[in-house]
Amino acid sequence: MLVACALTFALCWVPGFAFAGDAEDGAQVAATAHGLSYGIEGFERLAKGTARAMEGQPEGYRFPVDEDVDLVVAPAADRVVVWISPKAVEKYGLDPQDNECVSGLKALVCELDSANCMGGAQLGDVDLPWYVTAETTFDAGGYTYGFDERGADGDRYVVIASASGDAKGGARWLDSAQMVEASSVVLRNEQGPLTSLASFLGGIDYRPFWVSIKTSGLALLIAFALGLFAAWKTMGTSSRIKGLLDSVFTIPMVLPPTVCGFLLLMLFGRSTGVGQWLIAHGISIVFTWPAAVISAVVVSFPLVYRTALGAFESLDTQMLDAARTLGWSERRIFTKLMMPLGWPSIAAGTVLAFARAMGEFGCTLFFAGNYAGITQTIPIAIYFEWMGGNTSVALFWVAVVIVFSFLVILFINMYTAHSQKYRERGLSRVERKQAKELAGRGDSLDPAGGDALRIDREALAELMRDDTVAKGGR
Repeated sequence: MLVACALTFALCWVPGFAFAGDAEDGAQVAATAHGLSYGIEGFERLAKGTARAMEGQPEGYRFPVDEDVDLVVAPAADRVVVWISPKAVEKYGLDPQDNECVSGLKALVCELDSANCMGGAQLGDVDLPWYVTAETTFDAGGYTYGFDERGADGDRYVVIASASGDAKGGARWLDSAQMVEASSVVLRNEQGPLTSLASFLGGIDYRPFWVSIKTSGLALLIAFALGLFAAWKTMGTSSRIKGLLDSVFTIPMVLPPTVCGFLLLMLFGRSTGVGQWLIAHGISIVFTWPAAVISAVVVSFPLVYRTALGAFESLDTQMLDAARTLGWSERRIFTKLMMPLGWPSIAAGTVLAFARAMGEFGCTLFFAGNYAGITQTIPIAIYFEWMGGNTSVALFWVAVVIVFSFLVILFINMYTAHSQKYRERGLSRVERKQAKELAGRGDSLDPAGGDALRIDREALAELMRDDTVAKGGR
C-alpha cells in the first residue's frame, strides 16, 4: 500500500513540475524546420553505454535504444557516424551520400543535441566529417557499428565493436530519435497540460520500480530472518564475544556502500577462492539480479539486527528467568515472550530496513551493475536518467523516493502510537486496580512486601496462567 501511494503522489506532482521546466524549450525532444518534409521526435541522448559482458546481450560497446528509432548519431573523436533507417530514407527521399540533402537533418540534430547536452560536449563544438549511412552495419575508423542488434530478451541495441578490443572510442555518446512527418511534429510548448502529462507518463520505463520492489521485498525477508536470529543468539553469548559479534553485524551500517559493493565484488568474483569455486560450478552472481538482492540484504541487515537486539535487551531478564523455571524452552520463550513484547521496535526497524533496501545505490551499482529490467533500481535509474539528459524522468523517480520515505516515516509513527495505546489498554480498570493491590501486598517470606517479590508479579502470574491452560489443553 505504501508503494502504491508513493507512485500515485509522484504521478500527480512531478509531471507538472517537469513540464513547467521543459515548456521554455519545446525543442528538447522534438524539432522541425521550414522546407523539410520531416521532423524529429523522441530525441534522446545517452551519455555512455556499457561493454560489460552479460549472458544474452550482444558483445561490444552497446547503447539501448527504442524499437521505433529511425535516426542514430554516434560522435567519435574524429568523425560523426549517422544512421538513417532505410524506411525513413525511402519515405522522405533522402540520399545519405548527398551532403546538401542531409544538411537540414544535421541542423536539427545539432539543435536537439545542444538542448540535451547537460553541460557536456556538443555536436556543433567541432567541425567533424559526417558519415551518413542507411546500412544496418557500417565500418569506419577501425570500428564496426551495428544499428539494429538484439539481445536474448528482444531489446534493441546499437553495438560498436573493434578489432583492438576497446570499442568505447567509437562513440563518445549516442543520440537517437524517430523521424516523422513535419506536419505531425508537436513541440512541447504546443501541447496542452493533459497531452503533456499523457506523453510523459507513456514514455516512462516503470521497470526500475518493479525491480526495486521485488529486490527490496526478497531482501527484507532474508534480512528479517537473519537479523532476528543474530540478535537472539548474540544475547546468549558472553560479553567479550558479544562485543565482537555486534561489531561484525553492525559494520555494514557504517561502511560506505561503495566499499560494501567492492568487497562483495571481490568475494564473488574471480579474485577469491569462493568466487572461483562458484564460477567453476556454473554459478555466476556478479552483475545479476541475485547480486542486487545480496547488496540490499547487506545494507538492510544491520537495521533489523540493531532494533531487534535493542528490543530484546530492554526486556526484563527476571521475567525470562521465571519462564525458564516453569520449564519453557528457549525457543518457546523467544516466540511467546520476546517477539510479542519486542514487536513494536522490531516492526519499526523492519520498515526502515525495507526503505534502506529501496534506496540502495552504491553497493548495488558496484556489485550488480546497471541493467534495465534486471538490476536497475530506482536510485540507479535516477542517476543514469540524469546522465542521459532525461531530467524530467529523474525528477519523477526522485519524487517517488521522497514520497515513499515520507509514507514510511508516517507509518512508523502511526504504528508506534497505536502499539502504545494498545498496550495501555491491555488491562481493564479492575485488573489494573487488582495489580496495584497485589504489588503492595506482602507474604510470609517478606512481611514488608519487598521489591524482590513485587517485581513482575503480574507477568509471572500471567505466565503461570498460560502454562496451566496449555497443560489443560493437552
